[in-house]
Amino acid sequence: MRKIKYLLFISICFALTNCSEKHDYPLDKRYWTLEDYNKVVLDLNYGYEEDEKLPTLDDPDTRIIVEKLTDEGNFKVILDDEELGLKHRNEVGEKFFNQWRDMADIYDQLDRKDHYMYEEEMLAVYQFGLGLQLRYFNLGNELILETADDPSSAEVKNSLKTNVGSLVNNYTIYLSLINYENAFTKEGLDKLAEGIDIYFPELIEAHPNANYKGMHQKAELMLEKSASDRVKRSLKKLISLTS
Repeated sequence: MRKIKYLLFISICFALTNCSEKHDYPLDKRYWTLEDYNKVVLDLNYGYEEDEKLPTLDDPDTRIIVEKLTDEGNFKVILDDEELGLKHRNEVGEKFFNQWRDMADIYDQLDRKDHYMYEEEMLAVYQFGLGLQLRYFNLGNELILETADDPSSAEVKNSLKTNVGSLVNNYTIYLSLINYENAFTKEGLDKLAEGIDIYFPELIEAHPNANYKGMHQKAELMLEKSASDRVKRSLKKLISLTS
């Protein structure tokens, strides 16, 4: 009888330990490393039950998880550190970029009315990616120039142009979210527009001579389609910047 009670006690303790360790994230760390992201993103994508609510910004108990996940300081602390080697920063940037692509699926669920269940969190992840990509692609071009035999060659110039073109195209994809405007609340659309106001001018300032024709045309199409005054104001500013 004592043995049965002991085994039962062990089983209960094991279950409680598992519960307490579930979704255990490094919230006490100032910056999350790539190893942290690998663990957290994997858990957010696959570690939650179908009816289990994901961490959200409106939940005081889980808000910090989303804030940590989308904190641009996590990649800026490395990618912006010019004391570190350019090759090393490129390698870290690529790994962060791959992590971000896995992050993009975490919060994109729709409910039965085709409304985004986690619009604020989803947009925070998207905008995290915009800030990351600007640095990642820029570092890639810097490395091309640094390691090229002839930085002024046509081949090198074409590689640089191609990379910037990919960056501009990736930013333009963000504007496609306006096609799903009915899936957002007014607050969600305000945050979407905020992303245009913050990140797109940074891109254009960094690459003033890039080809923005496709982005310009996309913005004009979305301007015609959008019913949000806030989104329209942001699109008009973008159209002016890319004219």
